[in-house]
Amino acid sequence: MKRATRESYGAALAELSKENDKLFVLDADLAEATKTITFKKACPERFIDCGIAEGNMIGVAAGLATCGATVFASSFAMFAAGRAFEQIRNSVCYPKLNVKIGATHAGISVGEDGATHQCLEDIALMRSIPNMVIVNPCDDIEAMQAVKAAAEYKGPVYLRFGRLAVEDLNNEDYEFTIGKGVLLRDGTDVTIIATGLPVGRSLKAAELLEKEGISARVVNIHTIKPIDREIIIESAKKTGLIVTVEEHNIIGGLGSAVSEVLSEEVPTKLCRVGINDTFGYSGPAEELLTRFGLDAEGIKTKIINALKTK
Repeated sequence: MKRATRESYGAALAELSKENDKLFVLDADLAEATKTITFKKACPERFIDCGIAEGNMIGVAAGLATCGATVFASSFAMFAAGRAFEQIRNSVCYPKLNVKIGATHAGISVGEDGATHQCLEDIALMRSIPNMVIVNPCDDIEAMQAVKAAAEYKGPVYLRFGRLAVEDLNNEDYEFTIGKGVLLRDGTDVTIIATGLPVGRSLKAAELLEKEGISARVVNIHTIKPIDREIIIESAKKTGLIVTVEEHNIIGGLGSAVSEVLSEEVPTKLCRVGINDTFGYSGPAEELLTRFGLDAEGIKTKIINALKTK
């Protein structure tokens, strides 16, 4: 099944509305796009449209949280993380309030919306704030569980969702745990550590590498903060080469988080695959992913080049 994780977000919120009568959902006049409209239809009395004013929306969310509510505040990633950064830092994370940021339309795969809406910096921004947990699910099953886990977690959570439909990688018996990486495929020559949309493409890249006699280990890091240090260290010791893949600027995102662990614990050659410190541009999502080397073939090529200097 193919489903955009933003749709999973809306569906999970609607399910939670039946279980938690203290759950509130806020949106910045984008409910149709962020899919919080699904929650609104299920529970209109606990849905608030704050208009095109993300900073104010976070302030409202913080106020509700001080009264005992669990609050999901939603907008496009560019505006949730960018426009409302100060309010998230000072009004939510500093007092460690129970507010979850549902950030949709993240990454280059926003496509035709262009550079102004293709948020490639949000993970870096949110990583810099104390008390913030960052979750970037790779498929529908993981996204549904991630939303429910965020609702149960007491404190701020930044949830990153995509616009483009993705295939399911996990089975129905999958169990999501905040801060715990997932080994999807074992290997001995290289470890691919991916997050979000590129996880599926990394698995396909591993299959292409296998045809060329290269054994690739694939790890899904769905929680970028706190990151699973143990699985990173284990992978580095096993393969001696780490390749990170993310739909984000290579500065400040997954690659940076993994490099921090490696440099502190087990110095290992690292190759970062992502957006190379540039803005995107308007175009079909799949074409952009290929253009920026985030398709299976592009990932495979980067890995082969990295292996030459292992």
